[in-house]
Amino acid sequence: MPRPTPVAPVGPVHPGPTARTALRPATAGITAGFWHTRREVNARTSIPQGPALLESAGNLHNLRLAAGTAEGEFVGAYPFVDTDVYKWLEAASWQLAQGPEEDLTAHVDRIIGLVAAAQQPDGYLNTWFQLREKGKRYEDLRWGHELYCAGHLIQAAVAHHRATGRGELLDVARRFADHLDTVFGLPDSGKPLDGIDGHPEVETALVELYRETGERRYLDLAEYFVDRHGHGLLGGEAYCQDRVPVREAENVEGHAVRQLYLLAAAADLATETGDAELRSAAERLWHAMTTTKTHVTGGLGAHHDEEDFGDPYELPNERAYCETCAAIASIQWSWRMALLTGEAHYSDLIERTLFNGFLAGVSLDGERWLYVNPLQVRDGHTDPGGDQSARRTNWFRCACCPPNVMRLLASLEHYLASSDDEGLQIHQYVSGSYSGAGGTVRCETDYPWHGTIALTVEEVPDDRPWTLSLRIPQWCREFRVRCEEQTYDHTDALVTTNGWLRLTRTWAPGDQVVLELGLEPRLIAADPRVDAVRGCVAIERGPLVHCLEGVDHPGGGLDDIVLDLTRPLAVKHRPDLLGGVTTVVAAGHRRRIPDAGWWPYVPATDATDSAQSDGDPIELTAVPYYAWANRDDGSMRVWLPTS
Repeated sequence: MPRPTPVAPVGPVHPGPTARTALRPATAGITAGFWHTRREVNARTSIPQGPALLESAGNLHNLRLAAGTAEGEFVGAYPFVDTDVYKWLEAASWQLAQGPEEDLTAHVDRIIGLVAAAQQPDGYLNTWFQLREKGKRYEDLRWGHELYCAGHLIQAAVAHHRATGRGELLDVARRFADHLDTVFGLPDSGKPLDGIDGHPEVETALVELYRETGERRYLDLAEYFVDRHGHGLLGGEAYCQDRVPVREAENVEGHAVRQLYLLAAAADLATETGDAELRSAAERLWHAMTTTKTHVTGGLGAHHDEEDFGDPYELPNERAYCETCAAIASIQWSWRMALLTGEAHYSDLIERTLFNGFLAGVSLDGERWLYVNPLQVRDGHTDPGGDQSARRTNWFRCACCPPNVMRLLASLEHYLASSDDEGLQIHQYVSGSYSGAGGTVRCETDYPWHGTIALTVEEVPDDRPWTLSLRIPQWCREFRVRCEEQTYDHTDALVTTNGWLRLTRTWAPGDQVVLELGLEPRLIAADPRVDAVRGCVAIERGPLVHCLEGVDHPGGGLDDIVLDLTRPLAVKHRPDLLGGVTTVVAAGHRRRIPDAGWWPYVPATDATDSAQSDGDPIELTAVPYYAWANRDDGSMRVWLPTS
């Protein structure tokens, strides 16, 4: 039997009562199925490991040192190690919203006590600058991450308060925010410092603190920080989001996670203030990002160097960076945009990123992690391991990604549904329930393995029309919906331009809707300007991107495989494989590549003849990308050359 899943009524994003937003988050619960399994691993394995890992890495030791209750030296190579603690606290808090857990509560209480004890009397808190770089507060805003750390502390505190109703950590966060408000401001504000952090994050956190407390000055401080980016305060570097103001930018650039956290804050501010210029900028930049700088997995970040977006259509495979944290930040930004605008394509990207670019970041057992998520690992690839490795690792020196994954999985139910005055919108399909606008709908589905989504109305407003809106995924070409006595399909004019199928009627408890999404496997090609994959295709089924792994194709590598486009794709469910997955089976062959001698470049006619020469036929098994690197540290590829 699945565990009951009561949830905090308010999640990570909670627009205020006067917010100018099309939609508001609705309550949801996940009781079975795909995401329930992944969240159970997170709850039973990943989150419980957190305190021991933070202890062994020195994070908790640093807090004790800052509090004066331990002796020794600061441990860690980075000034942002405190955020690993804060993100774990946020994850644990959202987990506690699912129901009481005595051991987890004890760990949370103990670590909150360490954080509170480390805080200085004026509210400042950063163990790097309290211990290793004493007396240098705010002297290195480009790299010091002091406000970044403050942001993650605030988000953890808001989560803890919303999940438990307790205010110990929120008090710590407010003291730090109050301190920041006395330090930072425009030159004519009378405050001592006009500055921004090189890593945005405090901005979106301050908006949420305003929402939680009603203190307008936190919103004003967030707006100040967002608008001061791009004015040369950090030397005008794109890496630090300081080359161009958000309001003037035409495309995303620089460090991917930094850009995405900043844009999440821009969406928050547009939501709370009604700033039309900021909203327009956020919409423009999201569109530019998705059309020119997003990998098929939803991954973001083309460059290992500076963890950078790269140029338009620069989307490499084996050197794709696609940091797990960037996938998380993308989901956070897109959810804010979905609520702000009411448009479904933001949730289309959330779905693609959740199932692919995000979920690949954690192993199926919840114990090993990927910092970067390439789309290809070549035959014979040698990898020394470490943070930027294509091999799963138990923890990192820069451990930003693991607790970030934990906090998103623990709060996932808050990214599934929304409501407005007309009714309820279902953005993501899970087995469980959705509640909002006076209604409750139960859902049963084995999505993404099967396309049947059965919805039962359990509660609705009396005697008035109420709208149940279902997102039709961007990838879906055929669907059918049965609503009591009526049946519609993809040929009917029910789907609006923003991707919603809206069913408006006077409902009664027990009414049923069955949505059937076609899950036939498909081949997709990239924009021809993406040089790295020209002449290649990728395999998708439903929301899942698939890949080949060397372990499934013995007798040779993957680099010489060519997909046969004349043969149909087939589907095979494999309950024995990777915890139970549906694979896509395709036909291909290994190219016969003649020996070119000592020089690998040959006349183009010879190369064409070689490429089109059929070699040994081979059956190809494509597994979901999220599950790669769970069996073998071998080769992998998403994009497949075609004959």
